[in-house]
Amino acid sequence: MHEMSLTEGVVRIVEEQAARHGASRVKTVWLEIGELSSVEPDSMLFCFDAVARGNPLTEGAVLQILRVPGTAWCMDCSESVSIAQRFDPCPQCGGHHLTVTTGDEMRIKELEVE
Repeated sequence: MHEMSLTEGVVRIVEEQAARHGASRVKTVWLEIGELSSVEPDSMLFCFDAVARGNPLTEGAVLQILRVPGTAWCMDCSESVSIAQRFDPCPQCGGHHLTVTTGDEMRIKELEVE
């Protein structure tokens, strides 16, 4: 389960940012996860609770996951299109010359702290 190591990295970044800004507690973390990223949101939620537990800065914090839809640029028809999976054909023209433009990212969007 690679979500555990990803979650540990997210919590480390959250700790660093909270310390940098003098926060005593993290209340909410908004995490963007792209639909093409191969990251399972339910696993991230489970792992976040486990990793945050026992940490005075993050224990009790809520992880809010914002899903980012997959989009790509089709070089065949010069259109920006929605895609559900990597290597899907273009829904407009059926071509396979697509470059993913959104949906493969995972990033901390916002923190709510005290």
